[in-house]
Amino acid sequence: MTPNRTLIHWPAWVALLLLARGAAAHEFWIAPTRYDATKGLGVELSAVAGTGFRGERKPWSPDHAVRFTLRTSKAIDLTRAASPGDLTWTRFAPSDDGGAMVAFESDYLPIELPAADFEYYLKAEGLDAVLAARRAGGGTRPGRERYRRCAKVWLAGNEPARATTPAGLPLELVPASAPGAGADLRLQVLHEGRPLAGALVKAWRTPLSASGLPRTVFARDSVDVAWQGRSDATGAVTIPLREPGEWLVSTVHMIPCPDRDEADWQSTWASLTFARAAAPAPLSGPASSSPAARGSAARP
Repeated sequence: MTPNRTLIHWPAWVALLLLARGAAAHEFWIAPTRYDATKGLGVELSAVAGTGFRGERKPWSPDHAVRFTLRTSKAIDLTRAASPGDLTWTRFAPSDDGGAMVAFESDYLPIELPAADFEYYLKAEGLDAVLAARRAGGGTRPGRERYRRCAKVWLAGNEPARATTPAGLPLELVPASAPGAGADLRLQVLHEGRPLAGALVKAWRTPLSASGLPRTVFARDSVDVAWQGRSDATGAVTIPLREPGEWLVSTVHMIPCPDRDEADWQSTWASLTFARAAAPAPLSGPASSSPAARGSAARP
């Protein structure tokens, strides 16, 4: 099956409407203070919830955390490095330049939405099977749901296997190569370790600051979805990364809740954040096309 790939440009009022439709439609991602893992250079990690790649930092809550891990040359448990209520979840300095993949999983939280809002949410997230099931049953009851978050962030380095190895999250986006290293990113949606076909995957992009670092998440402008498409039979999608900047990729999967006393449905949200650096500016001037000029420019 060929995935449906669509470049889309939504007007600002859509983002505002999504915000008004309730917290269930908010994306959740891990936000670093830098997107490279340079040996000895400190990095701070926070979690953010919001829309249009703009949001507010969320405090660390050990009561709702299932796992919080860092993969560099070895796997490290970060849960003990976080303090309850702290908006900065952890700080660390990489021990090498190989790159780092951070993964977080929460437990379930309940939410209930009015029937019309829940139906809108299902449409917006491409949860067609759930929408059809609700309509078959009348679809007039409030949407009783419990949801959990699975978020990853890639800090670039020279060991791509650290990015391409699954983290073992219930739902995750697993890249086939180091995210941001090329003009396209092929990734696979895995649910409980198995490929998930037909999942709606969305991507947002926002510029980095002039210094190449992420801008403050609550102060920057909200952006439209840059791309969306459904995973193919192998759970794969290919996302065009034509522009440099900070990227957020997200998907959600919903199934009937096995504990109907708690909720009718349960959803798992997965996200992956990374950066694509700007290409070096080409040499300018008449001599730039000369092999001798290029060789000379490369000398110290």
